[in-house]
Amino acid sequence: MKVVEIRGGFGLDRLEIVDRPRPEPGPSQVLLRMRAAALNYRDLLTVLGRYNPKQPLPLVPCSDGVGEVVEVGAGVTRVRRGERVIPIFAQRFLAGEPTREKLRSTLGGPLDGTLAEYVTLHEDGVVPAPEHLSDVEAATLPCSGVTAWNALVGEGPLRPGSTVLVQGTGGVSVFALQIGRLVGARVIVTSSSEPKLARARELGAWQTIHYSSVPEWGAAARRLTGGVGVDVVVDVGGTATLRESLAAVAFGGQISLVGNLTGGAVELDVVPIFMRQVRLQGILVGHRESLEAFTRAVAASGLRPVVDRVFPLGEIRAALEHLQSGSHFGKVCVGL
Repeated sequence: MKVVEIRGGFGLDRLEIVDRPRPEPGPSQVLLRMRAAALNYRDLLTVLGRYNPKQPLPLVPCSDGVGEVVEVGAGVTRVRRGERVIPIFAQRFLAGEPTREKLRSTLGGPLDGTLAEYVTLHEDGVVPAPEHLSDVEAATLPCSGVTAWNALVGEGPLRPGSTVLVQGTGGVSVFALQIGRLVGARVIVTSSSEPKLARARELGAWQTIHYSSVPEWGAAARRLTGGVGVDVVVDVGGTATLRESLAAVAFGGQISLVGNLTGGAVELDVVPIFMRQVRLQGILVGHRESLEAFTRAVAASGLRPVVDRVFPLGEIRAALEHLQSGSHFGKVCVGL
């Protein structure tokens, strides 16, 4: 079978498509014929060696995907042959509170990921895919979708009538826009691209802010809410955006910190966090129960993820370069 490996060192030029023996499912395992994968910024950092420089190689990257169950091992009861399923991000994080051990079971590092024609997983580590979604749409749910879901609903205070601020128009941010609209919230979207802001409005954004033209976008968001502030900020930037997120968030509101795309370190005045009783909540995807809740919401609502572009497996480097460019709107996917 064909797999993508990071071999002999980190970097986009270290990606190779190689042959491996097709695996066989053991007891309680399922064999998946993978149909599609979806890329996350973590996958790019992993390939570049910036996520875990000590990651043993070779490694099959990528944590998101969808596949068909083609064989089952002894004792499997949760899924059946022929069913289309999506792997969970952390294979041992099924429910409850996170632990170091649970979060050391993530696909695409340290475990081999989804850029392979066949993958074996424990039956507990997969969830049925919503039937109305295409393969590439279903592949986007486990990381970006669950991250946005937990940022707003699972670990967030989102309610009908709430106001949300979403940074940018990448995978997590577009999902957050869609989930906010699904719950009945007003969503403000920031971007440095007017065409992307126009697309966000087409998806139902209540207001948009061009942050290159309005660098103090936190204060602008507060003005849009009549001086009250937003109930939830989905912060994907990290160190360089937290200051403006604090300016935007309401008393008693929440900043869901889901990424650190800007990198680096900056000085931050923490006084507003406790003076306004702001909750700063870190989000690292979520457990299987979160994915199950999100897929139920997707199936019931008919929500369709936004896919920017689909690359063939042989163009995995180009796919990651497209993700790295930041020119995408929604998810970058790979057909398998």
